[in-house]
Amino acid sequence: MPGLYRSPADERTVRTWCRDRLQTWPTPHEVETLVTSLGETHLTSAGTGPATCLYLPGTNFNAATSTAVLEALGQSFRVVCADLPGQPGLSAAGRPADETAAYARWVGEVLAHVSPSAPAGPPLLVGHSRGAAVALSADPGVVQGLLLLSPAGLARVRLTPAVLTRSVAWLVRPNARRSRRLVELMAGGVGGAYGLEPVTEWMTTIARCTRTTGAPGPLPTDVLDRWRGRAVHVLVGARDVFFPPARIAGPARAHLGATVEAVDAAGHLLVDQRPDLVADHARRLLARG
Repeated sequence: MPGLYRSPADERTVRTWCRDRLQTWPTPHEVETLVTSLGETHLTSAGTGPATCLYLPGTNFNAATSTAVLEALGQSFRVVCADLPGQPGLSAAGRPADETAAYARWVGEVLAHVSPSAPAGPPLLVGHSRGAAVALSADPGVVQGLLLLSPAGLARVRLTPAVLTRSVAWLVRPNARRSRRLVELMAGGVGGAYGLEPVTEWMTTIARCTRTTGAPGPLPTDVLDRWRGRAVHVLVGARDVFFPPARIAGPARAHLGATVEAVDAAGHLLVDQRPDLVADHARRLLARG
């Protein structure tokens, strides 16, 4: 399997970008490194609420690119973000051959680490995109609930001609303009107050420095079916180009016993476009769990 970074210098560039972003983040936070079966895992913690929330970011994203949703969750929770090993960020670069089994073990290790410091009981688990697929591989018995945001792991990604065209242009000749066009598509063409600049800069960096991965496919049904009857909620941007609500609704109902709530004026970057709504649903899910 090809390595994550194109060169040692490219790895340093990505890690420096992430460290600089976290160091300039004005929200009080702490960082630590946890040794896991997938190597070193970088954890970023913010907030002081009595309940703990473990947040898992999506493909190509990490704590440094997730400050908006971490800040929102930190208003009510002690939120811990784990950079996924094998994805650009501050965790180990190695990618597991068997993602389902390897990430299931890994997320169990991370949950065990954050759980002892959770006075209000087991953590709430929140995952975006690839992070949602990893969250689905966790043991349902060790969390209070599961909030899935634009989730992979339930259905195959939808690759439209527009997605393919902009993605290929971004990968082959990355620059700010091509990155912005892809980010705009990921955001569902929704502008307004949502600032695309930091995400655009990041996407240009990773296109130049990394070998990106596609979205994971559906998880085995026996993995998904364990969540039926648990406190599970699914949020999807109404304009999500990768996992539109209609694509997710069937498997969510069949395997999780959950309905899908579509969020107006949001795309696949739901966590950046509506972090307030994500935090609100996390609070509701905790009360339900």
